[in-house]
Amino acid sequence: MTDSVVFELLPTGNGKSIGLATLNVEKKLNSLTQDMVALLDARLIEWEQDASVVCVWLQGAGEKAFCAGGDVRCLRDKIAEVGPQQAQPFVQAFFENEYRLDYRIHRYPKPIICWGHGIVMGGGIGLMSGASHRVVTETSRMAMPEITIGLYPDVGGTWFLNHAPGRTGLFLGLTGANFNAADALFVGMADRFVPSASKQAVLGMLQQQLWSDSAVDNAAIVSSVLRQHEALDQLPCGHVREHYDLIQAVTDGDNAVQVAEKISAIVSEEKWLQKAAATLRAGCPTTAHLVFEQLQRGKKLSLPQVFQMELIMSLQCALYPDFPEGVRALLVDKDGAPNWQHASVAAVEPQWVEQHFQPPWADGNNPLSDLA
Repeated sequence: MTDSVVFELLPTGNGKSIGLATLNVEKKLNSLTQDMVALLDARLIEWEQDASVVCVWLQGAGEKAFCAGGDVRCLRDKIAEVGPQQAQPFVQAFFENEYRLDYRIHRYPKPIICWGHGIVMGGGIGLMSGASHRVVTETSRMAMPEITIGLYPDVGGTWFLNHAPGRTGLFLGLTGANFNAADALFVGMADRFVPSASKQAVLGMLQQQLWSDSAVDNAAIVSSVLRQHEALDQLPCGHVREHYDLIQAVTDGDNAVQVAEKISAIVSEEKWLQKAAATLRAGCPTTAHLVFEQLQRGKKLSLPQVFQMELIMSLQCALYPDFPEGVRALLVDKDGAPNWQHASVAAVEPQWVEQHFQPPWADGNNPLSDLA
């Protein structure tokens, strides 16, 4: 049986090593499973403690995707099998372990280069967002499309969408809009643009470096190598910067209903905007409220607090019908016809939304309270 994550150590010129981790489920677009999360987390801990490993290179197998997201279908299957309440321990383990891995990447003491080629969505962005050196290519196609399945932009989305310029993060979260390398650089979700053809040259040059025992010096080495291979003249045209003023206008509202109505009413010949508005109109009404609320409530939260809030939200989503129904319609039956609990964003009651932010644990102790 093929390993779902393949680990290698690449030798360097002065006896150090580069840790290479490859998500290896190419047929499933390297979608992240619980086993893959456990393998990655354990190996990152090992490489952190190994003084000979100077940096980590994280990539996906094949040409199509770095990682298309988390394996949410397994969550839906468990909920369908045993019921929402009985599935909670399984659901909690899934999200808690994923968020712990994401947080570890954010706080990793050594450089992590994430090669974000092809499809990078949901849980894939969660892995990428915390890396010290986030690389996109001409093939990168990114999105946080949780509104199509009745979830919300988790894996730290509260953090990185709030750090995007203006209200572009709110727009991307509400519409699930695809964005490319230029967009990723503009909204702060990538650091470097390197053409796909330069990948092996970058790895080769990294192996030739005289690495230090200092993580700060090694981060500078990685930056220097990537800078030498960056080709901004080949950067594709983006959409977010081009439509920034319009995005600001349609996201200027006091609540989710106002913003959703403005986005849904966009009139444009631009297909990217048309698709964004259409996705919101067809998406889960509850999710629209969750996106708006998570960004409002998360503006002044620390990163640990973000993951703690998101764990609560994710567990609550699994207790309500929209999430399993959204996964069913998109990934199981694939009929594209989810039966949402509410007919529109305006029909969602405030109490319904508020319940998604209430801790589901009897003692109120968040399992991620140890993050620091």
